[in-house]
Amino acid sequence: MDDLIKELKIKIEKLENEIYFKNGLISILSHDSKELFGNFLWLVESLEQKIVSEQDFYKLLPQVKSDARKNLQTVQDSTAWLKTQYGNFKIKPEKILVTDLFHHLEEQYAAKLREKSIKFYFKGDHNSFIISDRLLLEYILDKIFNNALKYSSTGQDIYLRQVSEGDQTKLSVVDSGIGINEKYLATIYSYDNPIFQGTAGEKGAGLSLKIVKNFIFLLQGNIDIQSSENKGTTVSLFLPNFIA
Repeated sequence: MDDLIKELKIKIEKLENEIYFKNGLISILSHDSKELFGNFLWLVESLEQKIVSEQDFYKLLPQVKSDARKNLQTVQDSTAWLKTQYGNFKIKPEKILVTDLFHHLEEQYAAKLREKSIKFYFKGDHNSFIISDRLLLEYILDKIFNNALKYSSTGQDIYLRQVSEGDQTKLSVVDSGIGINEKYLATIYSYDNPIFQGTAGEKGAGLSLKIVKNFIFLLQGNIDIQSSENKGTTVSLFLPNFIA
């Protein structure tokens, strides 16, 4: 009986988390889309009615572009999550060389790494591999690395660190950027957490880590975030070397 109650509690908690996540996702999509299109409509109408000059109109376009890029990222993140919720989505385990994941990030972010003069290094066994779903794992690492890059200043190095621990692999993205204040760490996966700009003014909707946590659950793994303000952040993934 106790085991049954425990199992039911786990299922209820899982459903509550899913409802919370979906409601938050809908809220973000609704708010951000309304704000973007509202601002753009106001800008165009103001130009038509000559409330703003053409010169001022063009000055405001970079802000509109920045907001549009943020909203596009939100839509892309939401689409990635939706693909795991509907249809016949199934985890597809395959043998993945960890250095392949490193090179994927290195190539994906080559331009941004150059812009900030940031070096990206691999620490670990170059022959190590993990059995996991490549699509989900690359998405997870992409979002974590993007945050590390966003909150790092010029010349601050970033590492992908691999450690084998029994029947699991620990992958960590380590940066020495601006870090996270301790009071925000406890609510980092909630929708109440404030959204911070990157060191070069980069914007986000604060959605990526919430989807990352959801995907980690699908991979039967865990995530841990250690951070100190102005000292950097280490995001560690604990992934089984098999998926049941």
